[in-house]
Amino acid sequence: MSDDDFMQASDEEYDFEYEDEDEEDSGDVDIENKYYNAKQTKTSDPKDAVGEFLGIPALEPEKGEWGFKALKQAIKLEFKLQRYEKATEHYQELLTYVKSAVTRNYSEKSIDNMLNFIEKGADNPAAVECIEQFYSLTLQCFQSTNNERLWLKTNIKLAKLLLDRKDYHTVGRKLRELHKVCQKEDGTDDPSKGTYSLEIYALEIQMYSETRNNNQLKALYQKALKVRSAVPHPKIQGVIRECGGKMHMSEENWKSAQIDFFEAFRNYDEAGDLRRIQVLKYLLLVTMLMKSDINPFDSQETKPYKNDPRIAAMTDLVDAYQRDDIFKYEEVLQRNTDLIADPFIAENIDEVTRNMRTKGVLKLIAPYTRMRLSWIAERLRISDAEAQDIVSYLIVDGSVRGHIDEHAGTVEIESTGDAARAQSIENMATAVSELYATIFRDAEGFRLIGETVGSGFNDSVGDYGGFGGSDRDRSRSGRGGRALRRGGGLRSILSMGGMS
Repeated sequence: MSDDDFMQASDEEYDFEYEDEDEEDSGDVDIENKYYNAKQTKTSDPKDAVGEFLGIPALEPEKGEWGFKALKQAIKLEFKLQRYEKATEHYQELLTYVKSAVTRNYSEKSIDNMLNFIEKGADNPAAVECIEQFYSLTLQCFQSTNNERLWLKTNIKLAKLLLDRKDYHTVGRKLRELHKVCQKEDGTDDPSKGTYSLEIYALEIQMYSETRNNNQLKALYQKALKVRSAVPHPKIQGVIRECGGKMHMSEENWKSAQIDFFEAFRNYDEAGDLRRIQVLKYLLLVTMLMKSDINPFDSQETKPYKNDPRIAAMTDLVDAYQRDDIFKYEEVLQRNTDLIADPFIAENIDEVTRNMRTKGVLKLIAPYTRMRLSWIAERLRISDAEAQDIVSYLIVDGSVRGHIDEHAGTVEIESTGDAARAQSIENMATAVSELYATIFRDAEGFRLIGETVGSGFNDSVGDYGGFGGSDRDRSRSGRGGRALRRGGGLRSILSMGGMS
């Protein structure tokens, strides 16, 4: 073969190979263009976009990445359009791609994002049922592929869904199953699965918090705080701390509740979770229950929210409480009835209101010793029964000394000032009585007046310890001398009585 013939043959060979590659690239480009064209129309015409996406898998000679992407988009649109049965059907088809069509990490991340997406859109019973089917299909798929990480994530999401539905029995069984997976053979927590363990603890703590099982909650809360092998999402820490704060509130441990609510707020804020606003309200609530004068917005973390309109009502309540302005406090409560829409705030705000009214009663009755219960009720704008209840509490507590005449509907207060004056008068009367007894019973020299009637002046004076020479000598040897010698004792008695 000549050189020209060889070159010609070579050109033909290379021309054939390039032509085949161009055809393959052309096919991929057509699929890619169809995918992006459908993606552009999914906002304006989602129904048409679903059809375009569903047509892409059939264009691939074998299952590949474009078919996987197209099915993901179609499922999301079908879920938004509430075509739940079709979404479930195509999700089952999508799961067949994870074994060979796409990489393990990509499939895991995509499925996790898909479950997060539909979880946020579960706003009706049919959607919730669809989500359960998605979880069930996912668990079956990844259990067979031995993908423990995604199996754990999906089961945790399923447990959250069951908890939202208040299906505590099923949640408890599911959590026990998850705990076993995250433990070593000796029953202790596996440090390599610490993050999952903490998420499971958070769910269990939520369950015990909702069911008011404080004994289990306290033990689990302390156990969760001791987990050091995990790097959890701040939201998980926020959930644990929030439930801990509620637990401490039920025990009236206000200081510990304040610490936990602050930590919950800080973690939710770091995670960008809207739950931070509600927990900040709890923090303001416990500040009032602590009867603290410290401004909760002095900290660096809470300061940016001081003028946030979403917590304006609670801020006004704290301000009125710290200024002892009961009328302003009542006005804020009546104007913002949405405050008690939260069951936790509604449960604890009554205690704050009672503290506020108790302080109001103390200030009101301070200048008086006798008043009618109806007058107290009228001034504080409360019922007579509540006024009597508060006054009774103050008397039993020892804050007020007095008694209630239920028949007359009056309160009589014992003034501490009058009691002190009465005690002083009683002490003085006792001293005078002792002085009288000392002078007229024990001091015998004063009895000489009656015994020396008719005697001279000097004799009489001598009997008192007189001035004359002979009389003075005689008085020293007689009764007058004894009276004089007892003069020191008399002065001592007078001194004891406060009259020297």
